[in-house]
Amino acid sequence: MRGMDVNVEGYVHSVETGGAVDGPGLRFVVFLTGCALRCLYCHNPDTWHMPDGKKTGVASLLNEIAEYRDFLQRTGGGVTVTGGEPLAQPEFVTALFQGCKALGLHTALDTSGFLGANATDALLAATDLVLLDIKSFGPETYKRLTGGNLAPTLRFAERLSAMGRPVWLRYVLVPGVTDDLKSIEALAAYASRLGMAKVEVLPFHKMGESKWEALDLPYTLKNTQPPSAALVAKVKDIFVGHGLKTV
Repeated sequence: MRGMDVNVEGYVHSVETGGAVDGPGLRFVVFLTGCALRCLYCHNPDTWHMPDGKKTGVASLLNEIAEYRDFLQRTGGGVTVTGGEPLAQPEFVTALFQGCKALGLHTALDTSGFLGANATDALLAATDLVLLDIKSFGPETYKRLTGGNLAPTLRFAERLSAMGRPVWLRYVLVPGVTDDLKSIEALAAYASRLGMAKVEVLPFHKMGESKWEALDLPYTLKNTQPPSAALVAKVKDIFVGHGLKTV
């Protein structure tokens, strides 16, 4: 692990040792705390505030990951860091990914891209795949949905494209919020132009609603239902029509 700082500490919410939806193969998934956005459909509002996580050293986390190395490699998997927002703790992610590469493990960064400016070249050099959540391609909808601005995410997407980093686009389909087909068509064209490898269309669900209630937060999508199978298929067809593969 030459060149990495094993003394870096970060705030970890939890880990999952057999994740199957956060990158290729089976994954060791690390959930970090800290996020600048407040997405209306967030299913992990308990990760918003960094101090709510457990302070953890990179070395101890890598020791845990190393126990699963053979299993992860056999399944074509690796390590995914998500959140919260991983780029709220860029030094920790850099050291962790550098350690994972030393272990011979594939690395994936699951991010909104809103804090993309925090991703150093060193961090991205140790990142094999970026799972980029573009919440909406309409600036006004993005603002209403997340409380943040779309522009930083697009700048990050274009930087990744210029670097040739593999990107899987993630798009959460929320009826009445992110289901505008013209906006989706524009996003598909954009993703195609940037050479994104794949697209995941993620149907909205309310699995995090109980967490909002437990934290005494107003859940404004309480009456929103998951998208129909027909709508999901139509949105996937839009991306496929622009030459993109869907996961």
